[in-house]
Amino acid sequence: MDLERLEPGHRVEMYVSPTCPYCEQARAHFDARQYPYAVYDAQNDAARRAEMFAFTGGDPTVPAIVVDGAYVQSGWGSPLRG
Repeated sequence: MDLERLEPGHRVEMYVSPTCPYCEQARAHFDARQYPYAVYDAQNDAARRAEMFAFTGGDPTVPAIVVDGAYVQSGWGSPLRG
């Protein structure tokens, strides 16, 4: 799934760290396109971190992005960084 060209109508959720520059880039991308998304602090909220690990198989890389309830990727950019 190409998140940079995601068609409207999908539910996007991001698990982030507040100081992560790649998380900020992902958020800026969706903000610039006025694409709604939910953001969860996986660094400071243990319950959200556990949710993220359930999606990622324990990968701590952020942003971890979930679309329509399915894990898509961890990291942002090309190549993915996080």
